[in-house]
Amino acid sequence: MRFFQLAYKNLLRRKIRTTLTVGGVAVAVAVLVSLMGFNNGYQNALESDVDRLGYQMLVTAKGCPYEAATMMLSGGADLRYMNEATAATITSDPRVSQSLPQLIHAVFDPDRSATMLYMGVTDAYPTLKPWMTFKEGGWFTSTGAPQVVLGYEAAELDQRHVGDSIFVPGTESVLEVVGIFERSGTQDDGIAFMRIETLRGLFPRLEGKLTGIGLKLNDIGDMAALEEDLYSIPEIQVVSMAQVKATIMGLVSSAKILVMSVVAIALTVAAIGVINTILMSVFERTQEVGILKAMGASRMDIFRLIWSETLLICGMGGVIGSLLALIGGSVVELFIRQALSYSPNGHIVTITPQLLVFSIVGAALLGVVAGIYPAIRAASMRPIEAIRSGE
Repeated sequence: MRFFQLAYKNLLRRKIRTTLTVGGVAVAVAVLVSLMGFNNGYQNALESDVDRLGYQMLVTAKGCPYEAATMMLSGGADLRYMNEATAATITSDPRVSQSLPQLIHAVFDPDRSATMLYMGVTDAYPTLKPWMTFKEGGWFTSTGAPQVVLGYEAAELDQRHVGDSIFVPGTESVLEVVGIFERSGTQDDGIAFMRIETLRGLFPRLEGKLTGIGLKLNDIGDMAALEEDLYSIPEIQVVSMAQVKATIMGLVSSAKILVMSVVAIALTVAAIGVINTILMSVFERTQEVGILKAMGASRMDIFRLIWSETLLICGMGGVIGSLLALIGGSVVELFIRQALSYSPNGHIVTITPQLLVFSIVGAALLGVVAGIYPAIRAASMRPIEAIRSGE
C-alpha cells in the first residue's frame, strides 16, 4: 500500500500532465465501453424485433428480399402486391398452423405533412401477438363498421382517444377509434390497424391484393421443407426468421471486427501516452532514483514504485472512462439513431455491469503492460551514474 501512496504523491507533482494522460486512458475506455455496448445492444434489439413479429415466415410478392426484410422490420411503404388467391393456396397447407394476411397502405396527410401507415389485418393479429395489450378500448366490435385501432405512437402523435374520429385523406371516410395499444417497442406502435375489408373499402384498387402473409407453423422443423415447396410458386418470395437472423448475425459479426479494430487503435494510443508520461517522469527523477538506491532501495522496490504509478494512471482512467460511457450512453444512442437509416426498437446501447468490470480490469491490464518498460528502465539505473546525471 505504501508504494501506491508514494506513487500517488509522485503523480501529483505534474498535475496537468497526469490529468491529460488519465484523460487519454479514460477516452479510450469510454470508446471501448460504448462500442461494445452498441455491439451487444444492437444485436439484441434486432433479434427482439424479429422475434416479436409473431410469425416464423413471411410470404411477399416477388421482388428484392432486402425490401421484404425491411417491410418485416419497419413496415416499409414501397410495397409490391400478391394475389389473395395465391395466399389462400399457401395457407391451406397442413403444415401451417396460423396465418396473418397483411395489407399495408401509406397515405400522405397534407395537414400534418406526414405519411400515415394503415394496415389491414384479420382477427388472427391479437392471437399471433398476445403481448399487444390495450391502453384504451379493445379490438374491433363489428365486421363492417369503419373502425380503427391505433398503435401507441400513432395515437400520441394526434392525441387520439377511444371514441375520437379520424378522417382518412384522399377519401370521404371517417373512422372511429375503438382501441389504442400500449407501447410495444416495435414498428406496430406507429401503425393504424383496421380490418382488411375496411381498408379495401376505402381504397377499392386494393381489392384482391395483399402485401404479405405471415405464417406460423405447427412444427418449426417443417420450415425448411415448406420454404422449399413455396419456391415453386413463381410470383412469391419467402423470407424466414432463420434467414433474417442469419443475416443479422453476419452483419453483427462484421461489425464486431470493425469495433474491435477501433478499440485496439484507441487502447494502443492510450498505452503509448502512458508509457511516454511515465518515461518522462523517470528521466526527470533520475537523481532521485539514484539517491533511493544509495539509501538501500532494491531494484524490485524501484520497479514496484514506477509500476504503481502506471497502474494508478490506468486504473483511474478506467473508472472515469466507464463512468463517462455510462452517463453518456443515452447521448451515444441518440446519435446512432440519427445516423442510421434503420434502427431497431429498444435500447441499442446496452452497458452491463459485466462490461463495466471488464473495461476497468482491461484498463488495469493495460497499465501492467505499459508500465513494464519504464519500470525496468528505472530499476536498472546505477546509483552513482544516476546521481551524477541528475547534477
